[in-house]
This record gives sequence, structure tokens and C-alpha cells, in this order.
Amino acid sequence: MRFPPAFLDEIRDRVPISSVIGQRVAWDRRKTNASRGDYWACCPFHGEKSPSFHCEDKKGRYHCFGCSVSGDHFKFLTELDGMSFPEAVEKIAEMAGVPMPVRDEREERREKERASLTDVMEMATAFFQERLQGPEGAKARAYLRERGLTSATQQSFRLGYAPDSRNALKEHLAAKGVPKADIEACGLVRHGDDIPVSYDWFRDRIMFPIPDSRGKIIAFGGRALAPDALAKYMNSPDTELFHKGNVLYNFARARKALAKGGTVIAVEGYMDVIALAQAGFENAVAPLGTALTENQLELLWRMAPEPVLCFDGDKAGMKAAWRAADLALPAVQPGRSARFALLPEGKDPDDLVKAEGPDAIRAVLADARPLVDLLWMRETAGGVFDTPERRAELGKTLRELTSRIRDESTRYHYQQEMREREQSFFGSQRGPRQGRQEGGRPGERGQGKAPAPGGQFAKGASGRIAITESLGQSALVKRGEGMSVREATIIVALVNHPALIDENFAHVEFLDLANSDLRKLHAAILDAMAHDAADERGAVIATIERAGCGGIWERAVALIKRARQWPALETAGLDDARDAFNQALHLQRSARTLHRELKQAQAALDADPSDENFRHLVEIQAQFNDVQATEALIEGFGVSSGRVGRV
Repeated sequence: MRFPPAFLDEIRDRVPISSVIGQRVAWDRRKTNASRGDYWACCPFHGEKSPSFHCEDKKGRYHCFGCSVSGDHFKFLTELDGMSFPEAVEKIAEMAGVPMPVRDEREERREKERASLTDVMEMATAFFQERLQGPEGAKARAYLRERGLTSATQQSFRLGYAPDSRNALKEHLAAKGVPKADIEACGLVRHGDDIPVSYDWFRDRIMFPIPDSRGKIIAFGGRALAPDALAKYMNSPDTELFHKGNVLYNFARARKALAKGGTVIAVEGYMDVIALAQAGFENAVAPLGTALTENQLELLWRMAPEPVLCFDGDKAGMKAAWRAADLALPAVQPGRSARFALLPEGKDPDDLVKAEGPDAIRAVLADARPLVDLLWMRETAGGVFDTPERRAELGKTLRELTSRIRDESTRYHYQQEMREREQSFFGSQRGPRQGRQEGGRPGERGQGKAPAPGGQFAKGASGRIAITESLGQSALVKRGEGMSVREATIIVALVNHPALIDENFAHVEFLDLANSDLRKLHAAILDAMAHDAADERGAVIATIERAGCGGIWERAVALIKRARQWPALETAGLDDARDAFNQALHLQRSARTLHRELKQAQAALDADPSDENFRHLVEIQAQFNDVQATEALIEGFGVSSGRVGRV
């Protein structure tokens, strides 16, 4: 049975080759990097003591550096297990969850016809290439030189020229014996009942051959040279070979380039792809003159788990980025997302690489933002949230956005991230009560105040900002080893009231604690959960004792008693314990976020002492003051001797 190439490609892409080979070998733990899809083992084809057999999920290939065997999923099964090719295909299809195609003689005839059509497209490509180098291609060659494309680049991408003639290509193919029906089936001429005599589809255009995933030419894109042309760029019509929304320009070459590392870059046009390739970025692709489609996004994810979507620096480019974000959002999941690189205003990749060179492109790609950043920026940029109603509307919008995510785990973390951003954002949007300079905007804090005595300083474009002693030393930003009341409250409340463990499973599992002793208690709680021993306080404490952490538990309880955090103790009611736990957990998560953002803001200000970076650091310091004040009320209210332990 002959299997359609598209079917074989699909099941290969759906099944990591490591999952096929891993059923027959044991991976070497020292050399294998599973997170990168890079695996090593002793070769199953010849006896050896040290691993020289390598397979890579990104390439879908294996190779032994000892005996030189190599191949793909199907070859592994046919050569090692002695399966026939159809049996190997059936096994991979079963692993992929894809039904085997039913033999269809008509479909097999169509496959043969498609093969003959690709031969016609190859002939057309050669024709266009020849015309580009001939006398009639002088104007096209001049245009390509002006665009900075070298002769080697033109040949590499097989660029050509369609003469300004209604019949040049049609007559050329007919002279070589190509039937009229095949010329029409390839979309190379305009024809139909209302067209008495067919004529060439492309005329007076620079031609960009469009290959499929195997490198076979299946369509063309044409760039008009005449300034009054109705369409600047024009693609082949949909044919048996070509469906515009299912193809990415330069897909095959880019996938091959990814073997060197990196991720795939999606740009907006043919010239962007070619200019980037000439500058050394061979891993770029482009949709074909339309917005990115679901099928094209799926192709990107087959190439890399986190493609970079690069958009022009204008309003149209920003709108395209937002459309792509909305398209990707429902399908994101662990190991499948996207980053967004936004170019300078008025620039596309072709302009930028010509004006400033490859380093400028590298800088743009290095600054690519995750999907969550782009969504947050879209919903908050330029917004005024000075009333509870407007803040509530933002919250509703963010909840509706994140609810579109189909993967439950990813949806939960997006919702958590948006809640944290919302809390932090509104903490800096409180208006006049936060202090307001005369003539300033609500929410601006006095940047002209003198630094606190003994404070630390960071340079900013507007002067110097004091990083107070409490900010510099607080456990909110400096993760010390002292046991804090906040972290102890979380752990003690969980142990004394195990119902909180079940209620807050997702939070408990991923607690981020600064203190190493409390991390040991946390590990014991997780161990109790794993062995179904987290339903009763006594069972959890028994697990703590078996882990040798009894002394740590006693110190944590003693700290809670000294700090008068009685709701975390065994004698408190569950409702009181729940309130104390939730308060402490909220502060803990805020502290973690603040710690991360402060480090980033300080690094940004050191690298670029601009007004924007300066204001950002001011905002974070103000947020710290809010969190510090709240924690003081919870931990130290009524304790005359100050805080207990290191905060």
C-alpha cells in the first residue's frame, strides 16, 4: 500500500522518535537531556559498553557514531524488529492516535497526478529562473540588487522573473509536451468558461517559488514590478498541490536549519525571510500574505515548542500580533507557547537588517516577550482604571481571556499570573492617597524626596532613588535563611489543619520557601500527601518525625506562639486557620513576585538608566512599602518588641 507523504509526515511529527526507540533501549542518564529532546544510549544494532547511539526528537532521526546506522521512526522498526514498512507505519499511527488511511484507488491515482504536477511546477520554476538571467529580466535583477540580495541568495531561493507576456510560460510548457489540463491544474494560467483563451497567471513579476515540507515546488508568489499593478504581491490560486493556509514559506529549509539549535522565527513576508537568511538567520518562515492560520501555527509548533512571532513596528504589525496571540491562546499547553518580537516603529526585518545589521535582529529576538506579556499589554496599555467599575471590567476581561485556554493546568497558571499582575498593577494605581506632586498624574510618587539615611542608591535618568535599608534587608527581596513568621504560618497551619492541604493542593505542591528548614517540613508534607497520610494531623506529624524534622517542627511552632499567630495553631478553628493561611500565602506570593521584579528592575536600570526604568523601580519600591505595611499589621500588631525572627 502506498501511503500519502502528508500522512507519514503527520504521524512522524506527532510521535517523538525517543518514545519509539525508548521501548527498546535504556537511555544513558549522564549524557541524555530529555528537556531538549536529546537522547543517548548503547546502540541496539551492535554491542557496545559506552553509549554512542544518539536520537533527537527535533530532527526525528537517530544515528550511531559506532556502527553508522541512521534513520527515522519507520526505519528503526523495520531494521531492528524486522517489521514490514506497512506494519511500521501502522504501529506509529497507533502511537499517534491517527487512523490508518483506507486504501482508495482513486486517491492513489490522484497522488500519481500530484507527482506529475510537481514535475510541471519544477519546469515552470526553471523557466522563471532562466528569464531572470536573460535580457528581459534586467529590470527585475536591478530591483533585487537595490533590495540588497546577492546572486548567491537569488539562486539559493530560486528566484525568477515572469515575462510581461500573456503566453510565454504557457507556450513554453506546451512546447515541452505538458498537457493543457496539467498547466491549468497547477494554477499557472487563468482559465474558465468565461475566458475563451487561457493566459499566464503571473506577468511582469519577480517570482518566489514556494516549496512544500519536502522541498518540492507547489506554488509561486509574485511581486509586481509595475507601479500601477492591481496587487503588489500575488500568490498562486489554491490547487491540488497548494492550499495557502496550510503552508509556510521556507518551511523545509528552516526546519533543517533548526538542527543547529534555536527556535523558528515567523515573519510577515517573502523578502523578510530571504533578507534574514542572507544575514545568517536561516530559521525564518512566513505565512503567504495573510494572517497566521491555525494550521500554520500548528506547523510552527511541529518545528519548535516556542516559536518567535516577529511583527513589523507599525499599527498593522501590532494588530497582527494581537490576532496571532488570540489564535495561539486556546492551544497553549506545557511545552507549547509562543513569544512575540516587536520591531522598532516603521521597520520590518528586511529594513532593520539592511540598516543596522544582524546584531539589531538579535537584539529584537532577545527582547521577545511571552504570550502572557502581550495579552497584558494589550488590555492595560493606555487604559484608565481610576474607579472600581473600570478595575472590575479589566478583571472580567482577563478572566474571559484566560478561560479560552483548553489545557487545564496552563489555564490555572495563566489565571494565577493575571491575578498577581492585577493586584500589583492596582497597587500602583491608587491615585491621590498614594501621594501626588503638583501637576503630576495620579499614582506618581515623589521622586524628588531625599534618600533615607543609611539607604542604598541606584542611578536613574531623573536623579538617584533611595532603596531603603528595610527594602535592602527584607526577606521580601533578600532571601535569607532566617525562619520568617510568614513562612512558618503557612507550614504550621497546613500541618495543624490538614483540610487546608486538600483545599489548596496546587499552591501547596509548588510552595516557594526561602528557609531551608521549612523546606524540609514542606517536603515531609508532600511525602504525606503522596502516601495518603495527609488527612489527619497526627499522620502528618508522624511523617515529619520519620523524616527527622521533629526539632524543626517544634521551633516553627514556638515561633508562631511568640508572634501570637494563634490562628495557625492546633487549637484554632478551621475558619480562622484558613484566613491566616490565605493571608500568609498571598503575602508569600506577592513577596516572590516582588523579589523577581525588583531584581529585573535593578538590572534594567543598571543597563539603561532611562526615565522609564527609573519610574519602574520607583513603582516597585512603592509596592514593597504596601506589602511591608500589610505584613507588619499581620505579624507584629501588638508585639512591642518588634518582629520575631527574620522577616
